[in-house]
Amino acid sequence: MGDDHSGGSWLARLAGLLPDVSAWRASRDFRLLVGSGTITMLGSFVTLVAVPVQIKQLTDSFVAVGLVGAVEAVPMILFGLYGGALADAIDRRRLVVLCEVGLLLCSGGLLVNALLPSPAIWPLFVIAAATAALDSLQRPSLEALVPRYVPHAMLPGAVSLSALRWQVGAILGPALGGVLVSTWGPGTAYAVDLVSFALSAWLLSRMRPAPAADGAERAGLSSIAAGLRYAARRRDLLGTYLVDVVAMLLAMPQALFPFLADRLGAPWALGLLYSAIAVGSLLGSLTSGWTSRVHRHGMAVAVAAVAWGGGIALAGVVDNVWLVLVCLMAAGAADMISGLFRTVIWNQSIPDQLRGRLAGIELLSYMIGPMVGNARAGVTAQLFGLRTAIAGGGLACVAAVAGVTALLPSLRRYDDRTNEHVVAERERRAARAAADESSP
Repeated sequence: MGDDHSGGSWLARLAGLLPDVSAWRASRDFRLLVGSGTITMLGSFVTLVAVPVQIKQLTDSFVAVGLVGAVEAVPMILFGLYGGALADAIDRRRLVVLCEVGLLLCSGGLLVNALLPSPAIWPLFVIAAATAALDSLQRPSLEALVPRYVPHAMLPGAVSLSALRWQVGAILGPALGGVLVSTWGPGTAYAVDLVSFALSAWLLSRMRPAPAADGAERAGLSSIAAGLRYAARRRDLLGTYLVDVVAMLLAMPQALFPFLADRLGAPWALGLLYSAIAVGSLLGSLTSGWTSRVHRHGMAVAVAAVAWGGGIALAGVVDNVWLVLVCLMAAGAADMISGLFRTVIWNQSIPDQLRGRLAGIELLSYMIGPMVGNARAGVTAQLFGLRTAIAGGGLACVAAVAGVTALLPSLRRYDDRTNEHVVAERERRAARAAADESSP
């Protein structure tokens, strides 16, 4: 009997680690959203491999390949905030579908160029910029649709399931892209991406409309400014942005992976180094069931970000490639958990009429950090050496996150059971759901 009881308790504990799928079961629209996102991410990561390979084939220039990132960064910054304003001003589903069709056309342009007898280089840069602009316009609406389609109490589990979209794409997409490009050329990769956007657009079009809230502001500078003012007043929100930015700025190590593989005497492990963080993130999602029982979300954001920095610091110290991979996977899992709780804070506490604009700010916070962080890693390694750049960056992240958390008590005290913004949103959404059920 004791063995049976012990076995049952272990099974119960294991079940408690599995992702909360209640949102998947409860909302058809959420299933369509996650399904379309998974397909899109897979195709996009295929193209993420194909574009630099084709630029290398056409130019054999390190600079030309590196310019893709700069070309994408400018429209991302310009259109991210405006995309958030649009998400609060018009039907979010409609905006998402229109952007998805635009991204499909971009993939079509890449495919046509690749099939030409002599492909040109300039369309790759123009289409990269257009893709970044459309993605930045679309992303805030995608983020803002989750709290529209998912009941308030199910949002933590929904965030974990939503993260799987990126993780599946980040792990499988580059591998598939590498096979397609090396075997059949970039054109085949672009064709796969085009098909993925077509399937995704069809799934998105089947979601129910998500019109703007009553009295929504027209998209423009004044509405963007209103979103910025709201964020500035919410110190707990500022804390989530700052923790993410400093964690990525100080500890992002990916630019140094080619050098790290050489130092470890394992050039064969370069691909594993690049995928380790994503694999850890996936494992974090698959064992995230416990997160729905955590209520101190602000502290969870900070503690997980400290764990991210600690994992990166250890990866810079150990000399065994397998231990490095374990450290990177642990860091990836911690980053996923920090991101999960950040997103739960955003989705549970931000009013629907402002959710898109705040998602635009969030887009900039989690995109700029890694971009600048990789540049920081390169400069630090050049000045102080590889080990210092990685391990020192991780330790600096730990210190900076601790400092931000100490300076922002509203982040430390954030509790989804008592936070005034969460309570107000929970009551407002419950009233709206009751009104929807009572309407004929």
